Amino acid sequence: MPVGCYVDGVCVNNLSYADDMVLLAPSISALRKMLAVCESYAATHGLKYNVRKTEVMIFKAGTKCPTYVPPLKLNGVTLNRVHKFKYLGHLLTEDLKDDDDMERERRALSVRANMVARRFARCTDAVKITLFKAYCTSLYSASLWVHYTQRAYNALRVQYNNAFRILLRQPRFCSASAMFTKARTDGFDAVWRRKTASLLCRVRGSSNSILRMISDKADGPLLGKLMQRTKSLLVIKY
Repeated sequence: MPVGCYVDGVCVNNLSYADDMVLLAPSISALRKMLAVCESYAATHGLKYNVRKTEVMIFKAGTKCPTYVPPLKLNGVTLNRVHKFKYLGHLLTEDLKDDDDMERERRALSVRANMVARRFARCTDAVKITLFKAYCTSLYSASLWVHYTQRAYNALRVQYNNAFRILLRQPRFCSASAMFTKARTDGFDAVWRRKTASLLCRVRGSSNSILRMISDKADGPLLGKLMQRTKSLLVIKY
C-alpha cells in the first residue's frame, strides 16, 4: 500500500505541477519514507532537489498542533518548518484559514486598481470599465476560500467596491449595487459566485481521480461552500 494520506480511500500523497511538488503524509515517519523515495529517484535520474526552497508545514488537527517536531532532512539538510507557505500563488496556513490569502489578494487588488486609475485617468468610462474587468475581477484563488472571517471578507469586498469608485470617480459612499448595475459590471459577490460555479463545473468534469473524489464527497467543506455560493444561480422549475 502506498505511503501517504488517504481521503475516502484515494491516496493523496503528492501533488505536482511543473517543478513544484507537495508531499502529504499523516505522520513524520511516513514523510521520512516519502523523502527517502524522492532522494532515491533523484539520484537514479540525475536530478537534484532545491533544499533551500523546500519547507515543512504541520497542519493543525482542530486546535491541536505539536509544539515539537522531529527534524526532517532532505539530502542531509534539515528542512525548515514554517507556519504559512505560498503554493502556486495561494497562501496556505497551518490552521487552514483563508484570511491571510484574502488579505494577499486585497493588497494585490489595491495595487492593480491604483495602477489602472493613475495611468488611464483621462480615458472614457467605457474604457475604464473594460480595464477594470480585465485587471480587477480575477480574484485569484477566490473559489478555494472556505474558512474565513467576516472581517477578511468585508475588507476585500470594500476594497473591490472602492477600486471601482475611484476609477469612475464616484462618491465614496455611493451605493455599490447601483454603481455596478449602471455600469453593467459584476459586483464582488457576483464575481465570486461565477468563479465558484466555474470551479465546480471543471472539478466535476475532470477525469483526475483526486478531483473526482473531492467532487463526489457530499459532506466535504469545499463542496458545501461551493453549493452555498452558487445556490442563487439555481433555477427551480415547477
